[in-house]
Amino acid sequence: MSEHRRKPPQQQGGGRAAARRGQPGPSADRRATPRGATGSPSDSYESPSGSVGSGGDEERPYGGRAEARRAAQRNSGGGRRRGAEAAGSGGRRGGPGGPNGPGRGRPAGPVKKRLIDYPRAGRTGGSRWVPSWKLVSGLFIGFVGSLVAVAGIGYAMVSVPDVAQTAKAQNNVYYWADGSQMVATGGETNRQIINYSQIPAAMRWAVISQENKTFETDSGVDPKGIARAFLNMARGGQTQGGSTITQQYVKNAMLDDQSQTISRKFKEIFVSIKVGATVKKEKIMEGYLNSAYYGRGAYGLQAAARAYFDKDAIKLDASQCAFLAAMLKGATYYDPAGAESLDPAANSTANTKRATAQWSDTLDKEVKYGHLSAAERAKYTKLPKSQNPRSNTRLSGQIGYLVDLAKGYVVHNTKITESQLQQGGYSIHTTFDKSKVNALEAAVKKVRDAKINPKARPDTDKYVQFGGASVDPKTGAIKAIYGGEDATKHFTNNADQTGAQVGSTFKPFVLAASMQWGVKDPDAPSGRRIASPKSLYSGQNKLKIKNADGTVWTDKDNKEWLQTNDGSKSYNPPSYKIDLREAMRESVNSAYVQLGMDVGLDKVEEAALNAGVLKTSLASSNFPSFSIGTSDPSAIRMAGAYATFADSGRQRDPYSVESIDSKDGNVFRHSKVAKSKEAFSPEVADNVTDVLKTVVDKGTGTAARLTGRQVAGKTGTTDGNKSAWFVGYTPQLSTSISMYRLDDDASSKNRTFLEMYGTGGEKKIHGASFPAQIWHDYMEDALKGQKVENFPTPQPIGEVLNDTPSPSVTPSETASPSTSPTPSDTPSPTLSNSPSPTTSETCKKFDWTCNGNGGTDAGGSDNGGTDGGVTDSPSATDTAGNGGNGNGGGFIRGQNG
Repeated sequence: MSEHRRKPPQQQGGGRAAARRGQPGPSADRRATPRGATGSPSDSYESPSGSVGSGGDEERPYGGRAEARRAAQRNSGGGRRRGAEAAGSGGRRGGPGGPNGPGRGRPAGPVKKRLIDYPRAGRTGGSRWVPSWKLVSGLFIGFVGSLVAVAGIGYAMVSVPDVAQTAKAQNNVYYWADGSQMVATGGETNRQIINYSQIPAAMRWAVISQENKTFETDSGVDPKGIARAFLNMARGGQTQGGSTITQQYVKNAMLDDQSQTISRKFKEIFVSIKVGATVKKEKIMEGYLNSAYYGRGAYGLQAAARAYFDKDAIKLDASQCAFLAAMLKGATYYDPAGAESLDPAANSTANTKRATAQWSDTLDKEVKYGHLSAAERAKYTKLPKSQNPRSNTRLSGQIGYLVDLAKGYVVHNTKITESQLQQGGYSIHTTFDKSKVNALEAAVKKVRDAKINPKARPDTDKYVQFGGASVDPKTGAIKAIYGGEDATKHFTNNADQTGAQVGSTFKPFVLAASMQWGVKDPDAPSGRRIASPKSLYSGQNKLKIKNADGTVWTDKDNKEWLQTNDGSKSYNPPSYKIDLREAMRESVNSAYVQLGMDVGLDKVEEAALNAGVLKTSLASSNFPSFSIGTSDPSAIRMAGAYATFADSGRQRDPYSVESIDSKDGNVFRHSKVAKSKEAFSPEVADNVTDVLKTVVDKGTGTAARLTGRQVAGKTGTTDGNKSAWFVGYTPQLSTSISMYRLDDDASSKNRTFLEMYGTGGEKKIHGASFPAQIWHDYMEDALKGQKVENFPTPQPIGEVLNDTPSPSVTPSETASPSTSPTPSDTPSPTLSNSPSPTTSETCKKFDWTCNGNGGTDAGGSDNGGTDGGVTDSPSATDTAGNGGNGNGGGFIRGQNG
């Protein structure tokens, strides 16, 4: 314990008070006489200062408590021994006695003053850390004064923005893969500043009612909005938009710095305050409506009026003004035309719903605040009809689709935001090969002009659509797409999202899964057996589908499933055995549906995902029909997935932009982020390719043969003849072609697909017909002059499954398996639909003769094409898949482009 906290022995002659006064301690009488009158031996003692030790009025010799304590230690020998101090020590509270003894209380001498007395001098314990009221008030006044000074300086340094300098978006220039310019497009050609008098009052009231009802009286800033923005930034999010019209105008005007930072937000606040204090409300409103972005490349009200309604702003009615006010919320998510290339959630249906709600709410608020009469409001019951979003003739043909694709890639795969991209100034170098794009468009046009005649056959040829995409297997670069007849007339990009089921083009994923993971077999050491393309499966029509354990598959209503083949055809009776190569060549549904069940539909799904198909485009894998294409990937994704087989199992996501430059130099290069993965082993991928070669050489895809080149591919036709595909590849190029009919050009999530019986004068439309013909014509042109390359020779893989003879159908029939049977053109045997015996008790695995009878579900219609039609799911209410709904088929849903 320190000395000033210790209680030394009390001395009769002193105490703390006496020591403080420099007086001797009291005796019986507190007012003792000087020592000199007593005859005490101490009469001759002198203090160190030279004063007589007994002088009651003498000057204090020490300047403070600490100094006194040190002197006391020296006089007493410096010891800290309790009760052993030299004579003259004071009592416990008084410290050393006598005229020179320091006290324990306040300092004996003057205290040196500090500018900020914290911790507080002269205080002990916790009280030292309690600030005085003077300190608190002083700091508060200083803080407020500093803020006022900073605000004053900030206010003086900022300037009021000039509306003439706002919304000057630059062009973005898009380049072909060879470096030549494709198109320059941006906001500057779709902008026109108008005066306040040319802005309809209905537009002003719509914006005020929806965004800032106190605009005409407020100071231009909203403290709550500012606090919300800073809180959002503190949490790591982006700054929120200005809450008042003045703040939003300032934000639009500050194009020199679009960074989302606190310093920029402070600058916006100062500018908003200055604008609110110095600029008339009419000029602020004029500036805001002239600088705001309304979507469709339109900056300013006049450009927006032309882009959406093809009229001057002054002629807009109240309903149209409320519509454009909704676009200010963010046209990507409110434009009824949709913007799926930028975000899958921004489809036409969802956007229309959001826009309608916002439009209606704006009109209601105008009535509430007295800016619109209830009678006028009652006239507007439907969202005003806007024109086609593409009026820029430079984006006609395929250019608009290509630009949309590239923009989607930029927004989803780089640090460039949609807002920054819209401001322009970027040079975007795409992967698109101009000659290939032209060749693909020409191939589609050739078939359309020759075969499709809506005027002559309106019931069958109207609403016919084509889509296509071509991908480089070695890089994933998208070389060409066909999005529709004209981007200024048909808005949806058919290459990127369609909703059309892919049919039997899905079967290669089933085959790949059987060779990558094998079929389930509890007797095998690993629990699975790797399949060989020579494995045998049943080609019987209306085959009773079994689970991997041999039990018959049933749906939730306990209905069995009988899988039909195209044309109700059975293959190779009486055994019905057909190997997987031949089953692929003839697109036999029954064989591949059962193979999928044996492998496990979860593994089939995994194979498709590994190849590059997006999860969002896959139908439910809870039904046997999943294996034969109830899913709806886009043309781009199907071309990319087959490219995985073409490159011996290496998968790369399709992409459309090689590099991006700005005035500051290169800002993105795909080669720095390019990735690939091994989706399948080379043995698996090369065997899939070898089987798909059979399809083109002598199967359903012979129309796709190329002169002097090896081709692998697969046809696909869906149930009801509602879509047809051909997907194929050479070592250098993978291409997919789709064909279908829609009753409108609405969102892919709200489409109704129509049958194609009789379309183009054909009885049915198959993948082997128009799609394969388009594929052939395009690929002949696209590969012209390129070196011929052959596929790798496949290595043997797996084991021949089910190669043991099956029991005969009747005692007189013998099973005779054939690895390369010739398809029979004879009618299928008549099958009885009487109830079958108990499933697993009488039917053993691969006992196909047990499948001829029984089953309470016909397994879908047999309306598929010659390449194997997709059958319906067991029950329409059971299906959880997306077939026909377009849920995620577009390749940008995986942030690619």
